[in-house]
Amino acid sequence: MKASPLILPVFLGAALSSIYFLPTAGEVAQSAIKMDLPLHQGDWLFNEQIASEAEKKTLANDTEFAKAICIKPRPGQYYQNGENAQDRVDLSVVLSGADINNSIHRPERCMPAQGHNILASSNRSIKLDNGRSIEVKRLHSVQTLPTNEERTKFVELNCVTYYFFVGHDRITNDHLGRTFVDMKDRLIKGMDQRWAYVSASMWFGDLVGLKEADAEAKLTDFAKRFSEDQINWDQVEP
Repeated sequence: MKASPLILPVFLGAALSSIYFLPTAGEVAQSAIKMDLPLHQGDWLFNEQIASEAEKKTLANDTEFAKAICIKPRPGQYYQNGENAQDRVDLSVVLSGADINNSIHRPERCMPAQGHNILASSNRSIKLDNGRSIEVKRLHSVQTLPTNEERTKFVELNCVTYYFFVGHDRITNDHLGRTFVDMKDRLIKGMDQRWAYVSASMWFGDLVGLKEADAEAKLTDFAKRFSEDQINWDQVEP
């Protein structure tokens, strides 16, 4: 007898909905991420940014944010307007609160509100010098940004974004898989696991004087350095 094609969607829906009825855990397992950002990493300079009120209202009150615009000069290179060229990475780290029901979400949910039209999504593996590796989600988007206060003129910039989630003892780029881990830990271990998502974005194209392949290489190097320094690897399962 053939199974109904509705069984899988119904099962997934019921499983995900059950997260709202899970019992309150007695202990919180802290994420392996380090939320204090450095002033610099190698040639990258970190200019700390404050989370907007809109970002803060999206998630629970005990959600933590660490954001920075990271700059690295390109010696001897200039933009079309004659200014010194520099690489830029927009970094955002969001650490969930203790309430699993108001936890973090995928960056794809909030990126359209920031002017991003996501064109493609894929997975990438980045090998680190410490022998570990991280799996990241790679997004290609076009970001539309206003160029005047009246918001009547705009510029479109190609953008590549990497993101991944850092839990207490594991790292993943799979939001659904992370959700099921939370459910299992709550039911079996009686434990909440705090997760952080790390998102790093970089523009490319003629306007910023950077080809996509070069932006990919630079963003990979940034993600590699950041992960090696900002994650407590002794806490993460090999």
